[in-house]
Amino acid sequence: MPLWKQLGLSLLLLFAGLCLWVYVSPQAGQTLVQMGVPQNLVAMVSSSGAAGEGTQAQGQSRGKGQTAGQGQRQGGRNQPILIVTQPVTVGILNDRLSAIGDGEAIQAVTVMPQASGTITEILVSSGERVKKGQVVAKLDDDEQVILRDLAKVGLRSASEKSESYRNLQSFSRLEVLDAQIALEQARLELTTAELNLKRRDIVAPIDGIIGIIGVSIGDNVTTSSNVVTLDNRSELLVDFWAPERFATAVKAGMAIKAISVSRPGDVFAGKVDAVDNRVDPASRTIRIRARIDNSNDLLRAGMSFNVTMQFPGDHYPAVNPLAVQWDGLGSFVWQIKDDKSVKTRVRIIQRNSDQVLVDSGLKEGDVVAIEGLQRVREGGGVQVAGQVAGSDKSAATPEVASQ
Repeated sequence: MPLWKQLGLSLLLLFAGLCLWVYVSPQAGQTLVQMGVPQNLVAMVSSSGAAGEGTQAQGQSRGKGQTAGQGQRQGGRNQPILIVTQPVTVGILNDRLSAIGDGEAIQAVTVMPQASGTITEILVSSGERVKKGQVVAKLDDDEQVILRDLAKVGLRSASEKSESYRNLQSFSRLEVLDAQIALEQARLELTTAELNLKRRDIVAPIDGIIGIIGVSIGDNVTTSSNVVTLDNRSELLVDFWAPERFATAVKAGMAIKAISVSRPGDVFAGKVDAVDNRVDPASRTIRIRARIDNSNDLLRAGMSFNVTMQFPGDHYPAVNPLAVQWDGLGSFVWQIKDDKSVKTRVRIIQRNSDQVLVDSGLKEGDVVAIEGLQRVREGGGVQVAGQVAGSDKSAATPEVASQ
C-alpha cells in the first residue's frame, strides 16, 4: 500500500477514536477545545452537545470576563466526586505480645558420684520417679568397710584407755588429758570412715524423674562422671524474649498463655516468674521467665512454646490503610464533613494489616474516604457511593474516580 494511503488511513482511525472519546466522555470536548480543536467540530460530534456548550461557555467567560463559577457549573467542574468511606474506630496499641520460648524443668540436676570407683549396682531405671535421698547406684565399698571397722576398734580402745586413766589415781592429769584427746580423735576417725562409706552410694539430690542412665555395672567413674539426669517437671520454666518496649509493661505475676508445638490444641496457663534487669543491647530485647503448671505431666523440658500476653495498651484512632495518603508535609486522611472533603493531618503510631493506628484529631465515628481519592481536593464536594444525591435534582451524575 502506498505511503499516502497508510497516512490517510491512520488519520481516519485517529479521527474516529477522537469522535468516540468525545461521544462517551463529557469532559473530552472541553479538553479538545483547550488543545485547539474547533468548538463547532466538537459540538457536532458530541451526542448531547453538552461538551460544545460547556466549552463555548468557557470561551465566552474568558473573553467577556464572566465569573469562573458560572463556567465551572456549565462545564461540570463542580460535580461531586464519587468516593467510598469508612468510619474511624478505636484501636489498642501493644495490646498483645507473642514470642517463642523454650521450656525447662523447674529443677534439673546431673547426678555425679562423690567418689571414684566401680559401679556395682544400679537401683533405678529410666523414667522412674524417685525421692530425694533415694539411692540410685552403688560403688564398690570393700575398702571403706574395712576402714570403718578399724575406726570402730580404735574408738573402743581409746574409750577404755580414757576410762581407766580417769578412774586410777596413779596417772597424772596430763596423761588423763592425752587419753581424752585420743578418744576424741578416734571418734572423728570413725565419723570419717562412715562418711567415706556413705559416699559409695550415689543418691538423688531432689525429687524427680530419672532420665536415660549413662553408666553400666562395671564402669569406672570419677567425681566428674555423669551417671544420670534428674528432672523435677511438676512445673516448667519458659524463657522467652520480648521487644524492649515491653520492658516496663511486663511484671512478675502477670498471666500468660502458652501453646506447645507438640500439642497445638492445648493451651497452658501460667504466670510471669521473673523479668531480667537489663535489655540485651544486641537484639534490643529483654528476657522474661514464665512458670507453667505441669502436674498432669503432659510437657517435657526442652519443648518450644508460643507464649502470648495481653496488655491494656493505649487507645488511638484506627483507620483503614487505604485512607492514609502522603504529600510533601507528611501523612494525612480525607475526612468527610457535610459532603465536603477536609484534609486532616495524622501521625502513624502503628501499622497493622487491617488498620493503621494514628495520632490526630479524629474521633471514633468520624468518616474518612478510602477509595476514589485521586481527584479529591480540599473543600471539594463529594458523594458517598450508595447514598442518594442531595436535593439538587438537576445536578449531573457524579464523576467516578478510582483510586
